[in-house]
Amino acid sequence: MALTDGELADRLEIDDLLTRYAVAIDTKDWGLLATCFTPDAHIDYSSVGGAKGSYPEVAKWLEETLALFPMTQHFVNNRHVTLDGDAATGRSYFYNPMGSPDGKGGLKLFFVGGYYNDVFSRTADGWRIVERVEENAWFDRFPTG
Repeated sequence: MALTDGELADRLEIDDLLTRYAVAIDTKDWGLLATCFTPDAHIDYSSVGGAKGSYPEVAKWLEETLALFPMTQHFVNNRHVTLDGDAATGRSYFYNPMGSPDGKGGLKLFFVGGYYNDVFSRTADGWRIVERVEENAWFDRFPTG
C-alpha cells in the first residue's frame, strides 16, 4: 500500500527521532535527549538491568550510568512503524557495543542487542516518544580472546 506524502513525512520524522536518540545517548547530550521524549514519558530499560520510570528519573539514571562508559555506539535499525493519525507505534532493532576502561589504557567491550518497543505522539514540537520498553534479546559481557 502506498503512503501519502503526509505519512511519508511522518515516517521520516520518526526515523530522524530514533536517530536523534542514538546520537544524544552516544554524545551524552542530555539536552538533545530531552527532545526525543515527552516530559511525562514512561521508559523501561529493566530487561537489561536498567531503570524503569518517568523520563526525568530515567534520564538521570542514563546520565549517571553512561558516565562510566567513554565509548558507546547505539545503532537503531529495522524500524517498523505503524501510524494512526497523531499517534504511532514502533518496534526497532538495536545493537549497542559499549566500552569501559580496562585499567591499562584500553577498553573492555560488551555488546547488547534487542528491540525498542515505542509509542509515539505528534506534539507541537514534532514527534516524540511517550513510552519506550526495551526488550533485551542478548547480552555479551566483556568477551575474551
